Amino acid sequence: MSFLSVQALRKRFGPVEAVREVSFAAEAGEILVLVGPSGCGKTTTLRLLAGFDRPDCGRVLVGGRDITPLPPERRGIGFVFQEYALFPHLSVEGNVAFGLRGLARAERRERVGELLAMLGIAELAPRFPHELSAGQQQRVALARALAPRPRLLLLDEPFSALDAALRRDLRAELRNFLKGLGLTAVHVTHDREEALALADVLAVMRAGRVEQVGPPEEVYNRPRTPFVAAFLGRANLWPGRVLAILNGRAEVEVAGQVLCAEAAGTAPGARGVVFFRPEWAEVGPGPFVAHVQTALFLGDHWELHASCQGLPVVLSAPCAPCAGVVPFAVTRALWLSGPEG
Repeated sequence: MSFLSVQALRKRFGPVEAVREVSFAAEAGEILVLVGPSGCGKTTTLRLLAGFDRPDCGRVLVGGRDITPLPPERRGIGFVFQEYALFPHLSVEGNVAFGLRGLARAERRERVGELLAMLGIAELAPRFPHELSAGQQQRVALARALAPRPRLLLLDEPFSALDAALRRDLRAELRNFLKGLGLTAVHVTHDREEALALADVLAVMRAGRVEQVGPPEEVYNRPRTPFVAAFLGRANLWPGRVLAILNGRAEVEVAGQVLCAEAAGTAPGARGVVFFRPEWAEVGPGPFVAHVQTALFLGDHWELHASCQGLPVVLSAPCAPCAGVVPFAVTRALWLSGPEG
């Protein structure tokens, strides 16, 4: 059994079903990231894991033990809040020591010093939260959550108040730190880049449900629905009709051409969408012609926004684009059944 097992959680607030049959699992030492748009239920799911809210049904198991009926303080879980929730009247040292009141003073001081040193903020011990930068506050909040040696760490969008450059630095630092501790964690974010960078296991949520869960590379490269495809990155989704199936590949009529796409669980005559990412197309000789409307220079490549047979398409070009018309070939594509997945 997985170290963390979340089984069919449901939670309703009045007429709104915020969480619907949510299930996922993580092994010991893995970082599971819940990602999705605002209002999809990811923070509510995290609160159900922490015990701040009680599910209408479903179970949460940690280390094989059902913790669903337990109050938050008996779950052995650390929580890093979005706003950090540091006590303004306590120093950094006091904030980190807050959850260690059952220890002797010497043990508390030793544990606090150990964590502050580990996070590179030992010199901040006497300061107060208002004297810290946002990045420093984030480290203090993490140290406080880790102080009682939790079995599981939950993080609710801890980088949302930080600028983009600092977010990139801290997410790499956080991943290395958690991996060094061997700690199992569930991290919530709406930022797809952050989710892909942090996750060992990625769970994409929409409207209270988990649409897909798996390793980030698999979810990015083999989305099961158009929503997952589009949410995790630039996605071209073209309507099409399956002409034939051979060895798990579909011949699809799309944009006036026949395109070969990876397919499963479909049949000739089915209608749906062909999915390919900009990097799965080659600009140059090919059966498709794109009429470029906008070319964006992004440093290491150009991003071309164009139309092909009236369908929108986004392409990636390694060098300066030609003006007007650009031929291209799709080198890899997936067939996704149904326009809404």
